[in-house]
Amino acid sequence: MSLEKNTTSKIYKESGVDVQAGYDAVNLMKKHVARTKIPGVFSDLGGFGGMFALDENLKQPILVSGTDGVGTKLKIAFALNKHDTIGIDCVAMCVNDVLCCGARPLFFLDYIAVGKNFPERVAEIVSGVAEGCVQSNCALIGGETAEMPGFYPENEYDIAGFCVGVVEREKILRPQNVKPGDLIIALPSSGVHSNGFSLVRKIFADYKFDSYIEDLGKTLGEELLTPTKIYVREVLPLISKIKAIAHITGGGFYENIPRAIPEGLAARIELAKIKTPPVFELLMKAGKVERDEMYHVFNMGVGMILIASQEDAPEILKSISSSYLIGEISKREDEGGIKLC
Repeated sequence: MSLEKNTTSKIYKESGVDVQAGYDAVNLMKKHVARTKIPGVFSDLGGFGGMFALDENLKQPILVSGTDGVGTKLKIAFALNKHDTIGIDCVAMCVNDVLCCGARPLFFLDYIAVGKNFPERVAEIVSGVAEGCVQSNCALIGGETAEMPGFYPENEYDIAGFCVGVVEREKILRPQNVKPGDLIIALPSSGVHSNGFSLVRKIFADYKFDSYIEDLGKTLGEELLTPTKIYVREVLPLISKIKAIAHITGGGFYENIPRAIPEGLAARIELAKIKTPPVFELLMKAGKVERDEMYHVFNMGVGMILIASQEDAPEILKSISSSYLIGEISKREDEGGIKLC
């Protein structure tokens, strides 16, 4: 007996898994994956593993990996039936983390679990993943789409990703590089990014996502679905001028900034200098959240911070036009590694 290509299982389909839909989804996503091909890609989509060749000119390459998802921000995408940007978030959460070590993202893989495989929707999700990879100059070399009927509702899904980057051993960014007197540079976020959405959804539970908010200049849904900013292209060319980087994700300022500085030092942040977008003021007022709590949860308009010497900071500020100073590194006076004043 011979098996024809794309033969589907009738009994499997009756249980809720459509194998043919999986084939169709792969065919639809191929054009998006093709956009991300860069030197080093050593395999085609559809194999059992994605292969990537390291640059032979690297002397002591260190691989840096990162993995993350999008969290309950997905609920906003479900409500608005808009799925073409959520993949950017997934890539951003991973490549921005890898960048914190000074690494250049090389390749990315995604995992999408669906209640029902609608090929066009899966391709829409992957189009966002591909766009995120293009923005970070890395390749989408593989992934997995799992149809899981009875586990996820038909119109819901989850997405997670995995990124690998590379950095020369001697160029790794470490907290130990940071000294008193170094300056703290803020890179603006594009909004809430992909963290704190359990609280966001609780605060906005009685709001309609398609309602226009004057202070935002757009609908609430448009604001909340704004993709996480990817910082790779503007930061990597300046990496030799940077001592440490913190990606401001879950846990806000208080959890993430201390991870970029050594024991015995503290980050002194001047709140008056932070440029906070209107969405955070709306969240604070609508949810009656104390300002200090906001800095425990959200990025408050600062998606990434760079720490540099006083000599190198001016070049960074000139090269990244949107960047600005928000503080300085000092000796620690108490238990905390960060002081908001």
